[in-house]
Amino acid sequence: MEKVFYRKYRPQKFSEFIGQRHIVQTLTNAISMEMISHAYLFAGPKGSGKTTLARILAKSLNCKNRKKGEFEPCGQCENCVEIQEGRAVDLIEIDAASHRGIEEIRAIKESIKFVPTKSKYKIYLIDEAHQLTKEAANALLKTLEEPPSYIIFILATTEPEKIIPTISSRCQRFYFKKLKKEEILEKLKRIAKEEGINIENEALEIIALNSEGALRDAESLLDQMVIIFGKNGIKTKEIKEILGILESNLFIKMVDFLIEKNAKGAIEYLNYLIDEGINLSEFLKQLIKYLHQLMTFKILGEKDNPFLDGMASQEKEILKNQAQKLDLNSLKKILELFLDAQQKIKFTSFPSLPLELAIVEICEK
Repeated sequence: MEKVFYRKYRPQKFSEFIGQRHIVQTLTNAISMEMISHAYLFAGPKGSGKTTLARILAKSLNCKNRKKGEFEPCGQCENCVEIQEGRAVDLIEIDAASHRGIEEIRAIKESIKFVPTKSKYKIYLIDEAHQLTKEAANALLKTLEEPPSYIIFILATTEPEKIIPTISSRCQRFYFKKLKKEEILEKLKRIAKEEGINIENEALEIIALNSEGALRDAESLLDQMVIIFGKNGIKTKEIKEILGILESNLFIKMVDFLIEKNAKGAIEYLNYLIDEGINLSEFLKQLIKYLHQLMTFKILGEKDNPFLDGMASQEKEILKNQAQKLDLNSLKKILELFLDAQQKIKFTSFPSLPLELAIVEICEK
């Protein structure tokens, strides 16, 4: 059976890992110097590489061919192959979302009494560790206090603030960031080349942007597009249609009406969009995103502004011109009114009404 892209192209070595350079550097230095912690906390958003890096770390620590002063796993020895194939007896992976009770932690406390079967370390990878119950977390804390020298814990979480401080303090903590669009795009291009996928570069950029910093989501999305369209000639327009992405000129025109305080024109234009079958919730969502970009441009400018990622140069010029015509307080108020309308749309039989009321209030002020 053909593997999905995020499994097929999952990094197997530190050198293959994308992003999180500060974390990779610290871990590889520690391995080379043999300064290994008994517990690690990997915290960060979904799809940022926490469990992937945890497996690479486990592979490196238990690699039979890794020499002193080195950090990369060989990928060939029995231990490396078993971890890659998900059947290593000395790497115990626990999903705390479904195994969150005290009984599971008691089972860990019993099992750590036994030395590793065939490796140097017995490694416990607890995913979504913040979902452990209070009783389970307290039981884990006692295990973390004085574990045997052959035991290593790696806790992964998307919500580090929910990890009890006494557990967090006993771990070496690493905070993962969302990946940059350029980092994700580079990986998608490599997959497309390896797989012989003929896809427009702009289409890959759209996939990278829509993943919101999660490489796994981007790879899954590319997988989905190949299933739908095949590998020959995937077009930007097709990607936009599947993802429900609206053309930027739709929001630009609406913002022009708001700048001119033309309530009549704005509402007539809104009704035109509805007649054309535009999804009102999606339109409002992307209008808010565009207004957010306007606001951040007023505050941060253009250089090194992450909120302008993916915008074409022509769109940036239009955004600059519109930003010059709106002061920061006006933008703040417009955003507040549209965010309020976004909530009200969910609970009304007339979805356009909250948006129309917001438009009228903006144009009156």
